[in-house]
Formats: sequence, C-alpha cells, structure tokens
Amino acid sequence: MYDREVEVPRLVASYRLSDTALPEVLEQAARRATDFTGEPFNSVGLNLYRDGHDSVAPHNDHLYEIVRGHSIALLSLGGARRMTIRSKNKPRRAFDLDLENGSLLLMSYETQVNYDHGVPKSKAPVQARISVALRVRPSTPVRVTRR
Repeated sequence: MYDREVEVPRLVASYRLSDTALPEVLEQAARRATDFTGEPFNSVGLNLYRDGHDSVAPHNDHLYEIVRGHSIALLSLGGARRMTIRSKNKPRRAFDLDLENGSLLLMSYETQVNYDHGVPKSKAPVQARISVALRVRPSTPVRVTRR
C-alpha cells in the first residue's frame, strides 16, 4: 500500500502464466479470457474476499507493473461484491458495480490513469468471492527505489 508492504484485509496470491506451478484451472481461465478479449495476459493475481470484512481500498494498479496500452480483466467467482469506481479528476464521478459470479470486467490501461477502483467492506452478509485479476506485466519486473 502506497509502495509499502502492509497486511491486506483479504487473502492474495499471484502467478506468472508461464509458472510450472500454475494450477490448470487458472491456465484455462486465462486462456478463455485471452480468447474473449484478445489481450496477451501473462500474469494472474488472486484475491479471496472471505466475507464483508475483507476489502480493498480505492486504488489504481501501479502503471510500472503493467504494460502500457493493455487492459486488466477481473473474473469474479463466488458471491457478488460491489466495486466502487471513481474518477480522479473533476468533475468527480463515482459509481458502484455489482460483480456477480462469472462476470468479467475489462478495465483499460487508461482506466488506471483516470480512475480508482476498490471493493469496500460490507455490513450486509456476503458470500466468499475470488477475484481473478489477469494482467499483461513487463517481462522483467521493474524495481522502484525511493530516495
């Protein structure tokens, strides 16, 4: 968070699609998303939202961690959860989107530049949800140093 490592209020995992330890079901999901979107995804991130207490604050993906011009696909599995999307610039606009089981949300690279997205906590009972985030990452990780 803000380029610091902190505990997050959800469970996370990530793979490169070339990883030999990649579960077959993730390989199949990535292939179907690539066929549907035309994006050459090479990485998958998993987020498990166990209940309404698990969340992710409004954010955009770090632009240095994704290849310019490529979209990010979010495949939702399990219980529906609300995602809030809000503009960074005036006029400030925000809208909520309920991500249902089996839905696929495609966010353009420009979305990361101009909007934040997040999954707020929920007081209403919600079922567990897995978010499968497919991205096109640079072939070699970019190191960011702070001075």
